[in-house]
Amino acid sequence: MQFRDLKTQYTTYKDEIDLAVQEVMNNASFIGGPIVKELEEELAAYVGVKHCISCGNGTDALSLVLMAWDVKEGDAVFVPDFTFFSTGEVISLNGATPVFVDVEETTFNIDTNKLDKAIQKTIEEGKLSPKVIIPVDLFGLPANYQEIEKVAKKYNVLVLEDGAQGFGGNIDGKMACSFGDAATTSFFPAKPLGCFGDGGAIFTNDDELAALLTSLKIHGKGENKYDNVRIGVNSRLDTIQAAILKIKLRAFREHELDDVNRVYELYNNKLADCVVKPVIPNGYYSSLAQYTIQLDSKEQRDGLQSYLKEQGIPSMVYYVKPMHKQEAFSDLSFNESDFEVTNKLCDTVLSLPMHPYLKEEEVEKVSKTVNEFLG
Repeated sequence: MQFRDLKTQYTTYKDEIDLAVQEVMNNASFIGGPIVKELEEELAAYVGVKHCISCGNGTDALSLVLMAWDVKEGDAVFVPDFTFFSTGEVISLNGATPVFVDVEETTFNIDTNKLDKAIQKTIEEGKLSPKVIIPVDLFGLPANYQEIEKVAKKYNVLVLEDGAQGFGGNIDGKMACSFGDAATTSFFPAKPLGCFGDGGAIFTNDDELAALLTSLKIHGKGENKYDNVRIGVNSRLDTIQAAILKIKLRAFREHELDDVNRVYELYNNKLADCVVKPVIPNGYYSSLAQYTIQLDSKEQRDGLQSYLKEQGIPSMVYYVKPMHKQEAFSDLSFNESDFEVTNKLCDTVLSLPMHPYLKEEEVEKVSKTVNEFLG
């Protein structure tokens, strides 16, 4: 059993993917070209925004937007404490200061009431200027953008949606990666829409921002690549990866999203009520990057993970350490009482196998094993 079955996905679309890659090889156009442009247009249309700017990876996507917004030393950027390291890393990389905010226990996403308090506290302290909120669509579920955007408007800060795990989700039909002032996603292989290496994209309706990002991602280019009008970086999506993503985007739209939501329902029906199952609020649709349960304690969680391993069932802990406890951020000061939910989640969450090609009998085996262990 695979935690995220990329082999079956490739086997299913092998002929189309191999042909698409071979065409790139035959044309010997490995950087840029019409295939990348076509993918960007398809992605923008799917999300429902004017511009999609592809780049080298999801981390670069976040960093490029912060560069374009001139986020720098003295700025505060607010991020959930329960997320992957890169969301906070890019803030420090651009010279600003990450301010971590606790999350909701039910959705795992940023707690908007605590977000409001964190911004207010930052203003009162007077050391940093609030500049950006980076909500994360954790495990495939979009964050509460209705409330987030109210907070952003109240304090006149920008919103950058981190949709690395959320691509394909929506709130009342409005797609993930279309919220805020800009949004990003990742095409890391294990993401809901993944390529066969690294890749990322930025989404926005802002014409000027799109033009600036296109320059920044190619060494700050002007009219051509030898006309450099600003300091930029080198972050381009390889044409081979774009060709693969064009095939996989079609599969994603045609059945994979529906299939992971089918697996979600199967788990919900087969797991006993003694485990806390992930919640998708009314009006929300998740791309289910992970299916994450909560246990009563760290001891119970670790025991279950060991038991699953003995039965040949893979599982993962996302995340074993909160952002505010990462050694890289040890120079920042924190009040542990501000992160009660995140600290609890890091000790009690466990992600079970989840992907579009998971068979019902496999879900049955996983669920039965969990139920047996919990008695």
